[in-house]
Amino acid sequence: MGLIRLQASSLPAGSVLQTVQAVKSDTQSTTSITRVDVSGLSVNITPTSASSKILVMLDVAVGTAESTGSLGAVHLMRDSTDIYIGDAASNRARTTAQIDNSSGDMSYNITRNNAVYLDSPATTSQITYKVQFKTYNGANAVYINQSGNDTDVFYINRLASSITVMEIAG
Repeated sequence: MGLIRLQASSLPAGSVLQTVQAVKSDTQSTTSITRVDVSGLSVNITPTSASSKILVMLDVAVGTAESTGSLGAVHLMRDSTDIYIGDAASNRARTTAQIDNSSGDMSYNITRNNAVYLDSPATTSQITYKVQFKTYNGANAVYINQSGNDTDVFYINRLASSITVMEIAG
């Protein structure tokens, strides 16, 4: 039996044309009040058609420092553009997810921040989808894939995070 190759143009709208995923299993922290890239949570995809949509699925595990007042943000980006953020409203920040530790010592807590977004980049050029994070209080770090209390004992956990993108036929 011979190999059959389907052209993207012959597939019905809604078909998945390609999938790319990045998984981050190591840890990272920041005390930066300006955004930093989450290393390893970045994918490149080149759409086969300008009418394609890109389904972006984000799952990022974030912990906070021991002290109260740890507050940060996670940003989903297409190249250098913020995507999947709230509307502008006076001085309020526009982010994909908020990291919060304002109710006491939550240094053992790790929160999974999830986002699912159907993007319409309207291009056939390569696109980079990536994740950035920051803290609003430089005295208090935020962490990827670990809690703020990272003592070397059996009940302290390490997690993984991922970003997955799928090209969907338009």
